[in-house]
Amino acid sequence: MDLGLTGKRVVVTGASRGIGLAIVRAFAAEGATVLAGARRVTPELEKLDGVTAVAVDLADPAGPARLVAAAGDRIDVLVNNVGIAPPRPQGFLEVTDDMWATTWNLNVMSAVRATRAALPVMLAGGGGAIVNTGSVNARLADPLVVDYSAAKAALTNFAKSLSKEFGPRGIRVNTVAPGPVATDLWLGSGGVAETVGAAQGIDPSDVEAGAKAAMVTGRFTRPEEVADLVVMLAGGNLGNVTGTEITIDGGMITTL
Repeated sequence: MDLGLTGKRVVVTGASRGIGLAIVRAFAAEGATVLAGARRVTPELEKLDGVTAVAVDLADPAGPARLVAAAGDRIDVLVNNVGIAPPRPQGFLEVTDDMWATTWNLNVMSAVRATRAALPVMLAGGGGAIVNTGSVNARLADPLVVDYSAAKAALTNFAKSLSKEFGPRGIRVNTVAPGPVATDLWLGSGGVAETVGAAQGIDPSDVEAGAKAAMVTGRFTRPEEVADLVVMLAGGNLGNVTGTEITIDGGMITTL
C-alpha cells in the first residue's frame, strides 16, 4: 500500500530508541525525509538513509523550536513522541513538585512547543499531519505512574483541541495510545519491571509476566506495531481521520 509519504519531510521527537526509533525507520522505509531529534544521537539513527539526526534537549524550552527550525521551510508531518514514564512505587505522597514538573515538561510542553513552532510552517505549505504518542494511561489512570497518566491525558486533550482549530486549514491531528510496549522503558535497566520488582521484592520477570497477563493477547506490543499506526495516520490514505485516538494495547482496556 502506497501511503503517499515519498519525499515528505517529517520531524520526529524522542527518536533515538524504542518507539521513536521504530517510527523513524518506518517513515524512512516509506521514502520520507526524516529529521530525528534526540538528546543523544545513537549509531542506529546515524546509519539510516534519508534521516538527519539532530542532538537536542527537548526538555529545554528552546529545544523543540531548534529542532523544528532545522527542518527549514517545509514540514509535512510532526510526530510528538518524546516522553518519560517514571514509576512511583512509593505512591502519590512521595511525588514532589519537581517530579511533576519534569514529567509535565517532557510529556506535554515539549509537544506544545514543537507544535507551536511547526504549525506556521505547515500552514504556509498548505497543510500537514501531527501525530502524538499518547498512552492508555490517559484513560487507564494508574497510581504507579500518577503524574505520567495525568500528563498523557492532557496530551490527548491537547490533540483534540488542535484538530478542531486547525482541521479547517488542512492540518490533521491524531493520537496513538499504546499499552505496554517491549522497549527499555518497560523492560530495560531501570525500567518499569525492574523498578517495580525492586520496590515489591519480586523478580522483574514476574512484573513483566503480570503485565502480559493483563492483555488478552498475552504479550507486549512491539514498537514497530506502534510505528505502523503512526505512519498510517500521517499518510494520505486516512485523510479524513482527525481528532481521534487509536489504542494499541493488546486488549488491556476491556471497557467500551
